[in-house]
Formats: sequence, structure tokens, C-alpha cells
Amino acid sequence: MRWVLSLALALAAGIGVLYSLTDGFTVLTAEAARRQAIAAQPRDIPMAQVLDGAGRLEVLTHNLQDDGRVAIVNFFYTRCIALCLAQGSLTERLQQAIKAEGLQQQIRLISLSFDPRDRAGDLSRYAVRMGADPSVWQFMTLADAPQRAAMLDLFGILVVPAPLGEFEHNAAFHIVTPDGRLVRIVDLDDPGWALQAAKALMPGHTAPLKETP
Repeated sequence: MRWVLSLALALAAGIGVLYSLTDGFTVLTAEAARRQAIAAQPRDIPMAQVLDGAGRLEVLTHNLQDDGRVAIVNFFYTRCIALCLAQGSLTERLQQAIKAEGLQQQIRLISLSFDPRDRAGDLSRYAVRMGADPSVWQFMTLADAPQRAAMLDLFGILVVPAPLGEFEHNAAFHIVTPDGRLVRIVDLDDPGWALQAAKALMPGHTAPLKETP
């Protein structure tokens, strides 16, 4: 009977640890916990210089403030031939939805490259390839290595060098306010909910945001 009691105590202790680590079983992964924490307490994005397709160099937070629109942000690199193309297709669908609903003055799309090789010309060519309307969808690259690392860390983007100069990386849609706060992270396969999350932040919007299933 002693071993039964010991096993029961060990299981109880393990369940207690799991309960603590998963915030009362409400989250089961570190990424889900991080997303939940950001939704509960949005985080300021770090200061970072970005270069756009026209060759302009500016601080991203200043760009956000000057523009004044809610931004749906994703990360990519122009040489990507797999995930980024799928992500670009989904973002193009978001562009269509934004224009169809007449939200161009309230919401925009930003694709940020994490590849230090990407330059203004690479961005502009990629934008054409994706069918981007520059009034809605802008492409930028993170110009400074330490700032790039800080930005990727905040947004939870993992970038691993791969053969032939490529990268393995994760992807999502990130909702960012004009004052430079990351408020939501949405799965890449749910662009409709990303748009709903962005719309919930528009001035005068009163409908509550329903959580994704």
C-alpha cells in the first residue's frame, strides 16, 4: 500500500505543478500563455529603425504614430519560397477584406523582414509580387541587428538559419496600436479573426471582441 500512497502523492504533486505552470490549466503551452499575457497586458514594442521599399529610414514607433492606423504586422524575408508565400497570400486576402469594408483609413498591413540582406529594392519587388496596394500594405526591413533581435524576441518570432541562405521561422498576425503596443497575436490560419481584433481597436468601435475558439 505504501507504493500506492507514494504514487498518489507524486501524481498530486505533479498535477499541482502543472496547474501552476499552465495558469490553472487555462493554457497548455508557453506560446499560448505568452499570447494570453499579451492580450491581458499589451506590451510596448522596442525602438527600431526600419527601411522601406522607397529607401526611407525611420523609427517604426514614429511611423506608427504618424500614420495613426491600427497595424496588422507579420514577419517574413523576400527570399523565402515556402511559408512566406503562404503568409503573403493570406495577407493579400486581408488587404482585400480591408478595402472591401472601406477600412483603409483605420487599418493597414505591415510586413517586416528579418533578413539583413533585404534592401529597399528587394522590398519593392516583393510588394509587386504580392499584389500589395502601398496605401494599405507596406513592406519594411529591420535595419539594426540588436534592434532586430529585440523586436523578434518581443513578437515571439524564432529565426533559425537553414541551408542555401534560407531561414526556418514561425509566423503569425500581430495586432499593433498606433502608439506602438503589441496587443494581440493571432494564428496565421485565422486572418478573419486578426481583422476583427484590429477593428475592435478602431476609434468609436463598441462591439466586444469575441475570443477565437
